[in-house]
Amino acid sequence: MAHIDYYFTLLSPFTYLAGQRLEGIAAKHGASVTYKPFNLGEVGKETGFVPLAERAPARRAYRMQDLARIADMTGLPINREPAHWPMNPVPGTVAVIAAQKVGGGDLGLLVHALLRSTWTNEKDIADGAVVRDCLKEAGFDPALADHDMLGAIDTFERFTRDAIDAGVFGSPSYVVRDQLFWGQDRLDHLDRHLGQL
Repeated sequence: MAHIDYYFTLLSPFTYLAGQRLEGIAAKHGASVTYKPFNLGEVGKETGFVPLAERAPARRAYRMQDLARIADMTGLPINREPAHWPMNPVPGTVAVIAAQKVGGGDLGLLVHALLRSTWTNEKDIADGAVVRDCLKEAGFDPALADHDMLGAIDTFERFTRDAIDAGVFGSPSYVVRDQLFWGQDRLDHLDRHLGQL
């Protein structure tokens, strides 16, 4: 059975615009998925990531156009300049890690609910109440928002090292063995690759 390591940050609008296509592709091919949220700042130090505020005006303008086009193509509404961004992704990240460890709900839905909170619903996922609502929506115990914070932070750091080791430099990224697929626009490539295994 194929396995996908899914590397992402809750800070990324492109991760939001991937929707839940990954979960559909994994189900189609009988592939398992490990959700690996990573620290974009740390990965960026290793890979030359340029923060949005430091990019050239032309690149920032293109990003805004691209987000609008992708949102239109996917049917996912987006606020390209949300009120609570950039925010502290750690509370939401801790919830994802805790939920994956405990199980019992829909992890893909949890990740999407957290992203939707920022990019559509103008909510701050650094707020514990917002995180608990997302956990509940995805079928998890809302108390996971406060579950084993130190252990989750250790896992977050390990996933960040895993991302660097796997050659990841952006979000979302999907890794199958030695093959890296970067961006929501590479999900069709991932689908085709899994079909060839």
